[in-house]
Amino acid sequence: MLKCIAIDDEPLALRQLTAYISKIPYLELTATCNNALEAQQLLPAHHADLIFVDINMPDLSGVEFVRSLTERPMVIFTTAYSEYAVEGFKLDAVDYLLKPFSFADFSRSAAKANSLYELRHNQRPAESLAEALPKDREYISVKADYKVSLIKITDIVYLESEGEYVRMHLADSSTITTLFRLKNMEAALPSELFMRVHRSYIVNLRAIKAYVKGRVYLSDTEYVPIGENYKEAFQHYIERNFKNL
Repeated sequence: MLKCIAIDDEPLALRQLTAYISKIPYLELTATCNNALEAQQLLPAHHADLIFVDINMPDLSGVEFVRSLTERPMVIFTTAYSEYAVEGFKLDAVDYLLKPFSFADFSRSAAKANSLYELRHNQRPAESLAEALPKDREYISVKADYKVSLIKITDIVYLESEGEYVRMHLADSSTITTLFRLKNMEAALPSELFMRVHRSYIVNLRAIKAYVKGRVYLSDTEYVPIGENYKEAFQHYIERNFKNL
């Protein structure tokens, strides 16, 4: 059960938010606040796993409020102004809801927060999971979309970092997004088969079709960039394993 606090200076918006929270079985609303200053005073006495907070509020904005927290719960920002989205995500918000949002939109954001909470509290840390994966294992298990999928390692074409998530691009052109940092995935996968070529990308070396300066092609049209810090290691791999004709 996620303990939640809802903060919004608009009474109608706060009532809607309260109603939406009441419909989600794993959310428990512990307090509502009409502004961020009130929330600052209330929060030390009210444990919160998740905060729903409007961004554009008088005296203290939602962004300023979240930035002021020394111990920061998960945050979902709500606002009528799309230009604030970038500021919200800079604070590692779980999600950003643009008003007026539907219950379906709210439900998806809540589910994302719940998945993050479960992974942090009910499983071993990602570093331990990475260390626990044998290098010769043929499959890895990935928790995504409320189920655990078994992925054949050789079917992974490349991996793409999306903050705390990793998007796996598979040989059948499907993708799976899971809550797992790229550096931990790099430690878990066999180094003889996978290489980090960019701070945001790991590629299956057997899936490389071509390469040019600054790019690795994984099909005729699909490529990932090679980062400056990874060019030398990639070039050494090419020189060791391929003979130029």
